[in-house]
Amino acid sequence: MKNKRYEQSIQRVCNYIYEHLDETLTVEQLSDVAHFSKYHFHRQFSNSVGVNVFKFIQLLRLKRASYQLVFHQDTRITDIALSAGYDSHESFSRAFKRSFGLSPTEFRRTPMWSDWHTNYQFKPTRGQITMEAEIIAFPELKIAVFEHRGPHEKLNESVSQFIAWRKETGLSPVTHSRSFGLAYDDPSVVEPEKFRFDLCGEVREEIPANSYGIVNKTIPGGRCVKIRHYGSHDDMDETVYYLYRNWLAENNETPRDFPCFFEYLNFFPEVPEHELITDVYLPLN
Repeated sequence: MKNKRYEQSIQRVCNYIYEHLDETLTVEQLSDVAHFSKYHFHRQFSNSVGVNVFKFIQLLRLKRASYQLVFHQDTRITDIALSAGYDSHESFSRAFKRSFGLSPTEFRRTPMWSDWHTNYQFKPTRGQITMEAEIIAFPELKIAVFEHRGPHEKLNESVSQFIAWRKETGLSPVTHSRSFGLAYDDPSVVEPEKFRFDLCGEVREEIPANSYGIVNKTIPGGRCVKIRHYGSHDDMDETVYYLYRNWLAENNETPRDFPCFFEYLNFFPEVPEHELITDVYLPLN
């Protein structure tokens, strides 16, 4: 019970940081949120998360900035710098390059997501697993698919191409077309070059051949267990593993011969990372 209370305290601090990422945060504030002594807070946070609290805050702001650079091309770099807490384009550029090896301008032009992932190596306590799983009848669904094949770290490069196609066709996510991901492989197990993940958008009719390589597929109808994941997509494995590790055995169910898939109900950086909502579906026999 003591360890659980300790984890909840760290979780509370992480959530507070997410909710106040645009504000000035102090050790006094954050130690109060955790109910820790300010004299020990730094070490306690670092031991749990893997980086000190101010590095954690900086990386969260730079992560949001990196997504804004790539996916919000119309936003000025100066405005992104200000929203990340920097008082000038120059200071932001120095911090960004120090962390990710490229200047903001270079990253916007040619995102190096694999290098970005290498530098973003810490595992904060984030996201929240709801154990309220339900069995539903999922209807057959036509989807347009961009097939990502290769290292998981390069998935965002495929996302950029899929977004470009959706903008060109008017099939924007959420407002006009639901968004899904089909997870064929576990990136922690499969060789990087063999990792497979389908980026999907709902369509009413089959799409014609196109220069983006988008293809037609179908999510088959049938029984699925559905569980809602709150928080960062980086923590989705915790929710997925719960279904495989606990839920199947506890409910005497077996998975169908179709991959686990996700429906993305909102998107980062349009909403803060801790407010992301994703429905996880595991097809059942």
